[in-house]
Amino acid sequence: MKILVIPIGSSGDVHPLLGIAIQLRERGHDVLFVTNEHFKPLAVKAGLAFEALGTAEEYHNAINDPDIWHPTKGTQKVLEWSLLGLLNKSYDIVARHNIPGETIVIGAALCLGARIAHDSLKIPLITTQLQPMAIYSHAQPPRYSGMPAWAPAWMRRSMFKMGEKIVVDPVLLKPLNQFRAELGLEPLGGGIFSDYINSPQLVLGLFPDWFAGPPPDWPAQVRMPGFPLYDEKGLTSVDPELDHFLNDGSPPIAFTPGSAMLQARFFFSAAAEACRTIGRRALLLTRYVENIPPDLPSGVKHFAYAPFSAILPRCAALVHHGGVGTMAQALHAGIPQLIMPMAHDQPDNAFRAEQLGVALSLSRKNFTPEQLAPLLQRLVDEPAFSQRAREVARKFDGVRPIDASCDAVEELARKLGVLKVPSVAPGRL
Repeated sequence: MKILVIPIGSSGDVHPLLGIAIQLRERGHDVLFVTNEHFKPLAVKAGLAFEALGTAEEYHNAINDPDIWHPTKGTQKVLEWSLLGLLNKSYDIVARHNIPGETIVIGAALCLGARIAHDSLKIPLITTQLQPMAIYSHAQPPRYSGMPAWAPAWMRRSMFKMGEKIVVDPVLLKPLNQFRAELGLEPLGGGIFSDYINSPQLVLGLFPDWFAGPPPDWPAQVRMPGFPLYDEKGLTSVDPELDHFLNDGSPPIAFTPGSAMLQARFFFSAAAEACRTIGRRALLLTRYVENIPPDLPSGVKHFAYAPFSAILPRCAALVHHGGVGTMAQALHAGIPQLIMPMAHDQPDNAFRAEQLGVALSLSRKNFTPEQLAPLLQRLVDEPAFSQRAREVARKFDGVRPIDASCDAVEELARKLGVLKVPSVAPGRL
């Protein structure tokens, strides 16, 4: 079976599908990994066939735009870059590699070119959703940027419908329908996110039901295998200096604003000063050294990157932006979290982590040393947070989300006649 795996976005979007792609290749399938050229070295290191969807320059231009993290402008920026900028390119790649009756596509929800290829060429499609808010529910509407946690469901529903009508559909409908018309397809009437973006065949919600129990109005084709948790472990090693730092003192508080956050000087400055105030060691993680203050306090160290699974169990807490993959790694490690949600799915993820009793939130506006320090003190000093974090971590025991995801892919492929022979015994990730 030939499988095209197409993630779109930053490392947090690419890693889960990379883990699934590696496992599918180990099961004997012909896998092509398709994403931005920026991630080619990682895919090649993993032994995957690769084709670029957009240039590395385009990726860096996108993440250099500060508006991508804006609570309201960010959505439009993502639509313009990923959905519209890659629409024709992703369709062409899928069409070119399609072998009728032998090919299946696993695509990010933002890969609308794959969705249109499914409509036009009848190529089997699996949509992946990394966060629960992306599978819209009228019964359980998600939380949004700028909306207080106490906001009732009717307010959240209204905000979604307004955003879809005013922001999403006006940006997407015209170019989508023009492209569909060229292919002889009927026009869409609206509701791109609520009605169209998901495959009608299979949607993999890459999170567990205890994090987001399925509402009654989610599509019947949604399956939830759990958090994939792939983080380059086995491909990227821990810096020996970082390993020494983790072993040479009390567990530090780790800080990361996300792999694609380039405007994070304020984040790391507040982190360093807050940890100096409360006398805690800190680990600052970013590949963009220009975001790190020049004179760090004693016990505060900067490193570019390390697999979270290798370092978070040795940390006291994690402070981050609310990306679902980062949050899942902290849940798995059994450590408390402080979340600074900025845009997109982050407020909803932060709310769910708080509901689990493992996290506190602090807005970007209030992310100052004075407000950060006492919250960090609470996280590391109050036993309830650590105890609850350890309880949640036990929910991961015996669960193999990447295996379950691949099983669901093969099950659909057999049902559709794309997979005609059993796969080989899989490697276990």
